[in-house]
Amino acid sequence: MNNRWSKTVRSLQQKKYRKKEQLFIVEGRKSVEELLSSPYLETVALFYTEKHAPAFEQHPAFGKIPETYISTEKQLSQVSHVKNNDSALAIVRIPTQSTPKTLSGITLALDDVRDPGNLGTILRIADWYGIKNIICSENCADFYNPKVIISSMGSFTRVKAHYVQLGEFLKAQPDSLPILGAFMEGENIHKATLPQEAIVVMGNESNGISEEIEQLVSQKINIPRFGGAESLNVAIATAIICDNLFR
Repeated sequence: MNNRWSKTVRSLQQKKYRKKEQLFIVEGRKSVEELLSSPYLETVALFYTEKHAPAFEQHPAFGKIPETYISTEKQLSQVSHVKNNDSALAIVRIPTQSTPKTLSGITLALDDVRDPGNLGTILRIADWYGIKNIICSENCADFYNPKVIISSMGSFTRVKAHYVQLGEFLKAQPDSLPILGAFMEGENIHKATLPQEAIVVMGNESNGISEEIEQLVSQKINIPRFGGAESLNVAIATAIICDNLFR
């Protein structure tokens, strides 16, 4: 990996530079293969090791990448978030996209979810259940943070995140669309009557759903506790709620 791209990769690890240059990083063989198969993401440069060259060079999208380089494992590991990255790293253009005006099925809304690992895992959960859009409050973790991309395990290519003023977005939705929120004092999700179309709000890791957003929730739900744990991780809670909604 040459010095120009090494500096670019290190710079793209900072949110301010990602936004300025409209580029982000994808690391690891699985994520890069998912990237190359995506119809709406443009790969600007690809770095890969000789060991994995056949997998990438034979991919139908390989010839469309403007810059491709064979790198050593040491070069990739020096700039990668992935421990012992021995396969690939790609630089990708951030796509332009608009927030959907109408919603169908189940849509996840995240109220100040700050941890990149949690956001990436929630993307993966959404992808598993066929949820295409996630609505994020403005203070949520950055979708293009390398840790989000890594933990999504390729789901970033199929699930879109839209950053909005969440309160205003929810107020603009039709009254007929239920807004569910996860609360400790909510109705037992195992016994509740659950809608087939809804916005499901998940809250901050420490503080839960904010008071502003709570006022807009039409149905409070709860995952019943049978043991002594104080709380559930927000990504785990999202998976449990999704599974109940899709039963």
